[in-house]
Amino acid sequence: MASGTEANLKKLVWKKIQDTIIKDTKDEGDWKILILDHFTTKLLSSCCKMTDLMHESITIVEDLYKNREPVEDMKAIYFITPTEKSVDALVNDFKKKFKYKAAYVYFTDYCPNSLFNNLKTYCAKYIRVCKEINVAFLPYESQVFTLDYPDAFHSIYSIYGMDKNTTLQNIASQLATFCACLDENPGVRYRREPLDNAKHLAQLVDEKLAEHYEIDDNNKGKGKTNTQLLIIDRGFDPVSVILHELTYQAMVYDVIPIENDTYKYKTKDGASGKEKQCILNEDDELWVKLRHMHIAEVSAHIPKLVKEISANKKATDGKHNTIGALSQLMKKMPAFRKQMAKQTIHVSLAEDCMAEFQKKVEKLCKVEQDLAVGADVEGQKVKDPMRTLLPVLLQNYSTYDKIRAVLLYIFSLNGTTEENLNKLIQHIKIEDESKIILNWKELGVPILSSLNYQTRKTQRRDRSQEETYQLSRWTPVIKDIMEDATENKLDSKEWPHQSECPAAYNGSGAVSARQKYNKPSSTDDRRSGSRLIVFVIGGISYSEMRCAYEVSQASKSFKIYIGSTHIITPKHILDDMQSLSKSKVPMDTFEVYEEESKV
Repeated sequence: MASGTEANLKKLVWKKIQDTIIKDTKDEGDWKILILDHFTTKLLSSCCKMTDLMHESITIVEDLYKNREPVEDMKAIYFITPTEKSVDALVNDFKKKFKYKAAYVYFTDYCPNSLFNNLKTYCAKYIRVCKEINVAFLPYESQVFTLDYPDAFHSIYSIYGMDKNTTLQNIASQLATFCACLDENPGVRYRREPLDNAKHLAQLVDEKLAEHYEIDDNNKGKGKTNTQLLIIDRGFDPVSVILHELTYQAMVYDVIPIENDTYKYKTKDGASGKEKQCILNEDDELWVKLRHMHIAEVSAHIPKLVKEISANKKATDGKHNTIGALSQLMKKMPAFRKQMAKQTIHVSLAEDCMAEFQKKVEKLCKVEQDLAVGADVEGQKVKDPMRTLLPVLLQNYSTYDKIRAVLLYIFSLNGTTEENLNKLIQHIKIEDESKIILNWKELGVPILSSLNYQTRKTQRRDRSQEETYQLSRWTPVIKDIMEDATENKLDSKEWPHQSECPAAYNGSGAVSARQKYNKPSSTDDRRSGSRLIVFVIGGISYSEMRCAYEVSQASKSFKIYIGSTHIITPKHILDDMQSLSKSKVPMDTFEVYEEESKV
């Protein structure tokens, strides 16, 4: 079902763009200008490079919202979101005096009639093509996608949220384009929770998918496919987003200051090294190889990388007595330098991580793991969580680290007393920022034991026989969910069906909701190449992203995609929690209009 290219979200999106936007305009044969808004700039950057665009006869890439000089003898491709701001900017390019010879307009998603009519009124004579291509998401990694919608967190969980229903409608529209891009009409299930966000979103996504396949000329009336979409609310696992993780990618984004996936470091040449920067993404094969390894395993690779760098430097410093030898060296030099640069980056990055580990993370992990798992490394149950927590409270750790430990303590108790909580807040001196702890209740997470929370104890899979590092004993809950789904073990009571896959499908538990329990099917019966899509409202962590790859690799017959409104680190989610107590100015989002579809 999914070839190597189709399985990779970045390649899939780029191919979609090539087959629509590029194919439509390439037949013209001349060079064109590509105009993008903020979202589509991120989208294109995530799946292609400028050289790829130039190969497709695109000579300039411009920002839709900036002042641009007219180029009246060239045609322009507009790849934009269907928002009032973007359409108004396009209209202004042609309303008084045309900036370009012609316009090819492509929307990421459904364009409302009101905006389409505005476009038609002022730009009809210049528009050669106007299409909706259904790619309103960002392919972050080969199996990870995001809606680039961090403001959804505040809108959904804050009492000051602007409009939760509209936000969920927007998420549903974007999520439906992800399914459509995969050419899937999945059966939809949601995790039953006290909050009804997952249930509401499941209903909306199913409606959006039905609407899409009702008007899609290529797949008109498409029925449910053998793919399952699971929708989960962020409160299902507060532990995994708070813990210090020791796998390479998760640790890097937690303890190293990374902005926009960019790592800044200094070279060690001479007395004062030069500051350099690199982007951590899948273009770096070494990053892909190392990112899900434990930091102990990554560290074991470092001496080997150092030796290779040293040997390579000696090779380039050596004498090349013949023209032929020098010529061969020059041919290999670009790839050689690139490889050496990547090795240098990861030596520096791993050393930075290990410095943080030795400085504080090792001791913090000991406490955090005991609280999260509820047992020590010997398997002995933690009888007094406060005693476990005390070393962190009494030592000179940062306020953020103490808050993380206190939260894990509270989670381990399923809520604490108001008196105890007040003492903890006073001890770590966050009286004015106490909402950073209290606001977890808005996600349905018990904070005060005196309140009547409708929570269930999540049944965890037995991993006692699995080999783990002592400081990495916790397994994200989402891995249990993925494994249960691929083994057809999701309980219908806990995971109701909004819609079901064909009965012949045995892979994800998509059988009748009337059954009390979904009987597991054997691997041999399972359809090869099946897809499972897991979507988390309110953010996913890097450790949860890793689980999609691990379960895919272990199951062999499943390709698992994980996505969310945005990607979070422990600091991000704590900042988000604090912001729930404040009103927020809304950002530009995809607006949902209930209108008849265009003819």
